[in-house]
Amino acid sequence: MMAGIGTGTRVVIVANPHSGGGKAARSDLINRAEGLGARVWPTTAEHDAASLARRAVGEGTQVLGVAGGDGTVSAVAAVAAAAHRPLLVIPAGTRNHFARDLGLDIRNPVLSLNALDNGILARVDLATAGPHVFVNNVSFGIYADALLEPGYREDKARTFATAAPGYLKGEQWVEADIDTPQGPIRRPQVVLVSNNPYHLATPRYLGRRFSLTTGTLGCIVLRRPPDTPPNLLRRLRRDLRRQGDPGRTGEPVVAWTAADIAVYDGTPHLNAGIDGELVTLPLPVTCRIRPGGLQVLLPRDRPGIPREPAPGRSGTRHTGAASADPAGAGRPPGGLRAR
Repeated sequence: MMAGIGTGTRVVIVANPHSGGGKAARSDLINRAEGLGARVWPTTAEHDAASLARRAVGEGTQVLGVAGGDGTVSAVAAVAAAAHRPLLVIPAGTRNHFARDLGLDIRNPVLSLNALDNGILARVDLATAGPHVFVNNVSFGIYADALLEPGYREDKARTFATAAPGYLKGEQWVEADIDTPQGPIRRPQVVLVSNNPYHLATPRYLGRRFSLTTGTLGCIVLRRPPDTPPNLLRRLRRDLRRQGDPGRTGEPVVAWTAADIAVYDGTPHLNAGIDGELVTLPLPVTCRIRPGGLQVLLPRDRPGIPREPAPGRSGTRHTGAASADPAGAGRPPGGLRAR
């Protein structure tokens, strides 16, 4: 076991057996984890990820593991942070945004178990929307509405197509206001708040986070268009690439960073997608960053985070990103602070 965590350490891994279409089972997670002395507790209809994590802490677990997608990860991360326990992330979901931005190997989830043998501890930022923790993002608008549709998990593309027409026609929007560096925006079409800012400058890495320790939220707001956009997602990608100085007014997309971001007025309650899970939030609601709010247990050998492209250039610049180079073993991956 790693320094500071002895061989008798109690480790419980909360696993969502449905995440990623059964990815945990396909990777033989339970047998591999138990072979390393950890226990795996699958979620059930009666016992969700948060309740299992709280039970594990109550029984004296010293390391909380989680195997699933971002929604499952954020539920267990909230318990781990509150109980001051390290979190072991096993990317057993479909997208695994948080695990990917930690530099973990999302193609082979069980490699994360190597952290139990010789891992390192690091701290990353955590974010909240009201009382809810999120590790990736909270979204208002089309994505939150898609989560309301039956069958979203089974067929996301079809569900988005069902939810999109009202937004494409300019007939639906976020029933709230938000303050931006360009001034207040009333009833925007999309609001996305992320735990640390997304990279927006180049299409290849659009939506990646090259650091999880900036101590800031990222926010992207899409204004309602004066006419019907031909394709909402295409327009969003185009306008993100074209965005200029955040101080300029009238830009269709406003992107900025801040320690806290408030959504207010409008309807008394607003649907939101928090790490892919539907939540109804009372307004006003404030999103906040908690710098270094989560301790993570990471394997020393991991693919790492690619170097962030320099804005406006085809080349790349070094940002202290994690590397698969074994010489980096023993140091936290790029964007992480050892504590």
